[in-house]
Amino acid sequence: MAQHETSPVAAKTPVTALAAALLTMVLWASAFVAIRHIGESVRPGSLALGRLLVGALALLVVVTIRREGLPPRAAWPGIAGMGVFWFGLYMVALNWGEQHTDAGTAALLVGAGPLLVALLAGFLLHEGFPRPLLVGLTVAFVGAALAGASSGGGDTAVVGVLLCLAAAAGHAVGVVFQKPALSHASPLQVTAYASTIGAIACLPFAGQLVTDLGNASAGSWAGVVYLGLLPTALAFWTWSYALAHMPAGRLGAVTYIVPAITVVLAWPTLGEFPSGLALAGGALCLLGVGLSRRTPRTAPATTTSPTASPAPERASTESGSVGEVRGETADASGLARAQD
Repeated sequence: MAQHETSPVAAKTPVTALAAALLTMVLWASAFVAIRHIGESVRPGSLALGRLLVGALALLVVVTIRREGLPPRAAWPGIAGMGVFWFGLYMVALNWGEQHTDAGTAALLVGAGPLLVALLAGFLLHEGFPRPLLVGLTVAFVGAALAGASSGGGDTAVVGVLLCLAAAAGHAVGVVFQKPALSHASPLQVTAYASTIGAIACLPFAGQLVTDLGNASAGSWAGVVYLGLLPTALAFWTWSYALAHMPAGRLGAVTYIVPAITVVLAWPTLGEFPSGLALAGGALCLLGVGLSRRTPRTAPATTTSPTASPAPERASTESGSVGEVRGETADASGLARAQD
C-alpha cells in the first residue's frame, strides 16, 4: 500500500514534497511560540502527553476513514524508534528546555538536529555527504545562529541549553528510525502509530496532565489542542510525506528555516521584535536550504570507442534498482528507488 502511495508521486511531483516540508516548518515554528506561551501553566511532561493524545487520536481517525489499517511488521521497529525518541524524548525535553530559554534560542538549539540527521543519514542510511549538502548545511547553520542569537530575553541557563540539545538528539535519532519505516508503510501510518507510541511512553505524566488541565485556563486548553492537531498531527504527517520523497539529510537542512520563522511569529505573540540580524539570519537560512538542494555536477563522460561495452551504465542502472539511497540523487529519488 505504501508503495502505491509514494513511489509514483516521488517520481512525478517533487514540488509537492517541498510544499509539504515548508508547511511543516511553519507549523513547527508556531509550536515553539505556543509552548513558550502555555508552558507556565502546563508542565513539560503533561504538555507532551496532552499534545500527543490529541494528535494520535486525530491521526488514528484519519487512518480509520482511509482504511489503511496496521503497518506491516517490517515497519514497526522504525515506528517504535520514532515514537520513543522523537515524539517522546523530543517533546518532553523541548517543553522543559523552553522553561529556561526563549522561543528563538530554543529553535536555534534544536536546529542542531539537522546536522546530526545528516551525519547519521550519511553513515546509517548510506545517503553520503555530497558537497552541496555540506555547503548548504554550513550556510544555513550560520543563518540559524544569527536568527537565534537575535532573540533576546529569557533565561539561557545551562540546563535549558542541555535540554534543548537533548531534544535535538531525539529529533535526529527519530528521523533515522523514521526513514526506513517509510519504505514499508505510508506516511500517515508511520505518523499515526509513532505518535500513539509516543503517547504511551508519556503515560507516566497522566497524573500531572489531569491536575494541570484541571487548573488551566481556556487558553491553555486551546493551546494543547492546537499543538496536538496542527504542529503534531498535520505537521508530522506532512513531514513524513516529504521524508518519503526526499533524502533525510537534505530534508533535514530545510528545518534551518524554523528559527527564522519562530522569531517572526514571536513578534506579535510574545513581544519579541525581529532585528536586522534576525532578518539576515533568515535570508542565510533560505540560501543554505537552496544550496543543499542543488544536484552535484557529474564529471563529463570519457570518450570511448564505438565498440566499447556500455557495461558501466548498465551497472549504474542495476545499482539504482536495488534501492541504494544516496544524497547525491535528486530529491525525489531516494525512497522511490528503494521501493521499486
